[in-house]
This record gives sequence, structure tokens and C-alpha cells, in this order.
Amino acid sequence: MGSGGREHALAWKLSRAGSLDELHAAPGNPGIAALGQCHPVRAEDGEGLLALAGALEADLVVVGPEAPLVAGVADELRHLGVPVFGPGAAAARIEGSKSFAKDVMRAAGVPTAQSLPVARTPCVIKADGLAAGKGVFVCRTQQELDDALRAAAAFGDALVIEELLDGEEVSLFALCDGARAVPLPAVQDFKRVGDGDEGPNTGGMGSYSPVAGLGAAEAEELVEQIHQPVLDELAARGAPFVGVLFAGVMLTDDGPRVLEFNCRFGDPETQSLLPRLDGDVLELLLAAARGDLSSVSVDVDDGAAVTVVIAAGDYPAGTDVGTPIDGIDAAEAAGALVFHAGTARSGDRILTNGGRILNVTGLGPNVAAARDRAYEACDLITFPDMRYRRDIAAVAHV
Repeated sequence: MGSGGREHALAWKLSRAGSLDELHAAPGNPGIAALGQCHPVRAEDGEGLLALAGALEADLVVVGPEAPLVAGVADELRHLGVPVFGPGAAAARIEGSKSFAKDVMRAAGVPTAQSLPVARTPCVIKADGLAAGKGVFVCRTQQELDDALRAAAAFGDALVIEELLDGEEVSLFALCDGARAVPLPAVQDFKRVGDGDEGPNTGGMGSYSPVAGLGAAEAEELVEQIHQPVLDELAARGAPFVGVLFAGVMLTDDGPRVLEFNCRFGDPETQSLLPRLDGDVLELLLAAARGDLSSVSVDVDDGAAVTVVIAAGDYPAGTDVGTPIDGIDAAEAAGALVFHAGTARSGDRILTNGGRILNVTGLGPNVAAARDRAYEACDLITFPDMRYRRDIAAVAHV
């Protein structure tokens, strides 16, 4: 379920699974259409998805975006008897409400940023509800605070005010079956639109994995400290979490602090994460959906992946629709993976259809080599006014 770059990456990985029989997407995109059959059903259309899953006799539904999870689509599908990789509405509140997430973390004893009673610089302002990755505002000056309060209010939700933490931010994922949390490789993403982390926050402009100092042992320790207590607390509240639990973590001098939880794979983190997983990922997701990850193991490739997001010229303020894109085939021929994030097809042409248009992932034995491959491929893709950051993973030491 879904239509972005994250969903194309999921479809690509699932298409390589030996246990796969048929792959269907709702609604999908032109990239996914090359891997399976797309259906004109929106990810938020619960009734349409129920009908589609029933007609297809689906063995597993993988939910990509957060909005349908928070709206309870996974619950509706489970009532039909369909295994779903993705939490029900009660557990998805961990992303749908920042204040709920804070309450869960306090109860679970998970270290997080301190809540503040009033907005004073320096601080972080967050919209309480879903904001497509654009509802967090870092405020170091009074002008930034004034702008943030206006922008956050536009989302129509209550506000959460937190202390501003210093450190390195990482994305940490765990597959969950309601009781167990199985760690996945750490990823680092780049939220600001411009080089040097300048400009407004976006849905994400790039990512890379592995992250220096966060190997398998470190990731497992963090998951035990962060994800497992939250999983236990949600289960105790009658809201077992099934799917992927995604923690945004700040590594401070005083230890890790959780910035936020998400109830789905990250975008564009997934595009750098999935290429590093070996084995049949479909079997992993199915085991989680069936509620038993006790006997699974996650095999990780020793290499690296770097993903660069190619966006519309005025993203994140605006989008680009209907502009022909050239060079995708050349980029793929050069060895990169090209995931469609905001595209449409007209005849034999691929057109722009969104803010973030394409995700270009380079693979290599280390981050530097993967980065070179990603940017070589980006240079082969063209459409008017396209933009992408030139410094993704530039300072990684892996």
C-alpha cells in the first residue's frame, strides 16, 4: 500500500523474494508497475482496500505510509482475516500523536527530550499530529520561534514544546511482532532541503547506511533500551505493535534520547536500508504479521548504500507535475537503483508528479564508493529546475 519511493523500495525488495507468488500495489507508481500489478485504490481507502485484498485472496498486506495506519486500515484488513504488516490504530498513535508518544515513553522509562511548559529559545516546536515529516521546527532565535509557532499552528493540532538537544541524529528500526523487537541496520537521513543542513525541513533529502559506531551490537543494545520497553508498554495497554517501529534518536553526550517514534519504514531511509538486507525479506514481514519473530534472523550485507533524493525546484514549498524526465534508464544502466517517489507515466514517457520525484541509491563496499555511484547516476538524470543536495553522506566515516 502506497505510491512513494519507500513503497517502490519495498516492492523492489519483495519482488526478489523466493517465496513471492504475485505482487500487487495500491495505488503504486510507474516504478512499481514494472515489478507487479498496480490497482487504482488509494492507500487511505479502507473499503476499497478490503475489497481488493479479498478479490486477490492476499496472503499479506504491507502498509507503506503512516496516514492509513493511524486511520485504522490495518485493523479493517485484520478483521477480514488478512495478515498485515503494520500496526493497528491504537498502536499507530505512537506516531499519530506526539503527546501520546511522550506519555508512553515516560511510562516505559525511555529517555527522551524534556518537555517544556512554554516556548522559549532554544527549543523545538512540534505539531502533535501527522505532518508528513514537516511538522518539526528547530528554534534557536526568536524569529525562528515566531515563524515556527505560525507554521506549526497551520497543521491544526496541539503543539509539543521540547528542549533542543545536541548530538548526532540516527534512524533506528526494529521489526516487531507485538512482543519482540528485532533490530535492523541503523540509517542516517538528511532532513533540510539545502547543502550544509540549510533551509526548511523536508520529508527527507537523502540517507545512508551503515552509520559509523552503530554496528549490529550497538543497534541491538539501543533496541533493547528504546524499542522493547515501548513495545512492552503498548502491549500492556492492549495495543500490541506489529510492523516496523522507527525511532529517531539523538546521540547526546548524556546518552541516547528519543526524538520521535514512527509506525512505519522511513522515507528515504528505507531506500538505503533494504538493499543492505540479505535473504527473503517477505518471510521476515510475514513472520511479524503472524505474530512470531522468535525464529527469524536478519542477515545484513557488509556493503553500504547511499540514497540521494531528486526533488522539484521549489520543494518543499511546491511540486512539479507533468514535466518529462530523462536519464532514468541511463542511471540504472550505470549501476544505481532508481526508486520512483513522485512520478507518472504518459505513453512511454515518465513525468514529474510531486515534490520529491526520484530516489537514487548507489551501492558499494563502503559509504564513499556508494556515494560516488549515487551521484554519478544523479548526474545522468535531467528535468528542468530539478534539485538535489550535493553533500549527502559527505562526512560519513564508514
